Amino acid sequence: MQKSTAHTRDWIATARTLSEALPYLQRYDGATIVIKLGGHAMGSEEAMADFARDVVLMKQCNVHPVIVHGGGPMINEMLKRLEIKSEFVEGKRVSDAATVEVVEMVLSGRINKRIVQAINAAGGKAVGLSGKDANLMICEKDLASVLRDGEVVSVDLGFVGKPVEMHPEVLRTFLSSDFIPVVAPVATGRAGETFNVNGDTAAGAIAAALKADRLLLLTDVSGVKNAAGDLLTNLTADQVRQLTEQGVISGGMIPKTQTALDALDGGVRAVVILDGRAPHAVLLELFTAHGAGTLIKG
Repeated sequence: MQKSTAHTRDWIATARTLSEALPYLQRYDGATIVIKLGGHAMGSEEAMADFARDVVLMKQCNVHPVIVHGGGPMINEMLKRLEIKSEFVEGKRVSDAATVEVVEMVLSGRINKRIVQAINAAGGKAVGLSGKDANLMICEKDLASVLRDGEVVSVDLGFVGKPVEMHPEVLRTFLSSDFIPVVAPVATGRAGETFNVNGDTAAGAIAAALKADRLLLLTDVSGVKNAAGDLLTNLTADQVRQLTEQGVISGGMIPKTQTALDALDGGVRAVVILDGRAPHAVLLELFTAHGAGTLIKG
């Protein structure tokens, strides 16, 4: 009897959770949500399956997800197997012709199709794309600025690109259908080159082009923290700039917050730097009062 009562309480709690989600479901009805997938959420088959179920649930609730993914560890693995040396400057992979060929193979092939397969297995209809499809992303060469001998100099990163022209029509076609687009951050240059694009940068550019309601950047930290190490759950763009100037935001968090600022400038309503290690982080952020990271607004 006690076991039966406990079981009933579990179902009542589930029903209560669903009921409490109603205002959030109404809030995001018809909304476009761009999700940068990376880190822990891609680290195991179980985590990938959970993410895929959450994305399919979003689509079923008339929320329109666009998935943009990275894949650094898998690229590293393949480059090592092929005995191609790879180095990083300011967190960006220097990509010569041989490296960018491997990058495209891994991102547009192995990783992209793994995500597509997971979403399809969860009952969704995913379609794999890259920034090359329908000229979604046109890029120019990206240069890194580094401090050498007291002077800031530009370093050529090879075939690393920054989006300068966006054509999101192909994504809008999918958003008005049952399909879920999954985009690999590989793009074309004006002269037909292939460019490797940072996943966060690509997600921010796509979110801005779509004027998305939310850009969710999944990462392996809890979010932006203050000088005492406490999580900051809500920030304005001005506060982000101030924390960066003070050195509170530093290291690997700077590219993510800069992506957030660029996306907000491009018309995205809000950006969330999200703890992808939390179970069902995307659903927590969108459909509950709890949240799972740092919300940044203009």
